[in-house]
Amino acid sequence: MADERNGADRFEPAGGITIGEACLQASSYLEAHGAAEPRASAEWLLMHALGIDRASLLRDWREPVPDDRLGEWAAMVRRRAAGEPVQYITGEQWFFGLPFTVTPAVLIPRPETELLVEAVLETADRLWPDDGAGAAPRLHVADIGTGSGAIAVALAVRRPHWRLFATDLSPDALAVARANAERHGVAERITFLAGDLLEPFAAGGRDARKLDIVVSNPPYIPSSDLAGLQREVRDYEPRLALDGGPDGLDPYRRMAARLRTLPAVPRVVAFEVGFGQARAVAGLLSDAGCWPDLRIIRDYAGIERHVIACAR
Repeated sequence: MADERNGADRFEPAGGITIGEACLQASSYLEAHGAAEPRASAEWLLMHALGIDRASLLRDWREPVPDDRLGEWAAMVRRRAAGEPVQYITGEQWFFGLPFTVTPAVLIPRPETELLVEAVLETADRLWPDDGAGAAPRLHVADIGTGSGAIAVALAVRRPHWRLFATDLSPDALAVARANAERHGVAERITFLAGDLLEPFAAGGRDARKLDIVVSNPPYIPSSDLAGLQREVRDYEPRLALDGGPDGLDPYRRMAARLRTLPAVPRVVAFEVGFGQARAVAGLLSDAGCWPDLRIIRDYAGIERHVIACAR
């Protein structure tokens, strides 16, 4: 069990406790074991165990927790105390207003990546406006390193006339992404390709094709920084989705070089980047000489988080 491997002591609340007491006990236990956001985690896990939403949690604060749910809930709390992210325990994370299945095979989607999706949608609407006759542009869009499929699925849901392609080096990640596409009814419009970054689209290959937009949230953590990450990330999220090489920029260098050799240069390239990397990544795209319009978007914390490159 995860709690035994990491040394967390047992959490076994007595029967008859109320929902409010359960939340407070779990929150104190998680805080004592160094879990991030202990109160939010306690509430989230209890809502999941009881199958209720937050409004019901507050409404039923003084109601007892059903005895037949105590054991499962306590086990989830112990897993969280050992450092396992809530999203892996519950198997779900919301992104862009949609629920996504997540497993330890994929990176947990982050709120800041929603800004990348918004930027792609806004940029596409500006560059490919509706012709006024109701004929929406049928763009070909690739999500590179798709992981859970969050970006590709969100774009497919918002733009039903787009054709999406999603690549990943991990077969397990692609399986999760396919499941999420099926969950949201867009699987028929997303082609999933196994391969490293843009390699599946290389000229002369079986899947070589013209892409209008390339979007990616690749691994960007410098290898030497991995050991210092929060334990929830370091010990549980897939290293393949985190390690960006010595300086975190390896995936961007490789994609910048490969983009120029595709059957056609994409008109839009949109990257998520790590802290302090935006200027370097923008420089890689500027040096390629294909996208004169470059802009950097800050995330909710004011960090330069996304680079959007456009050809006129």
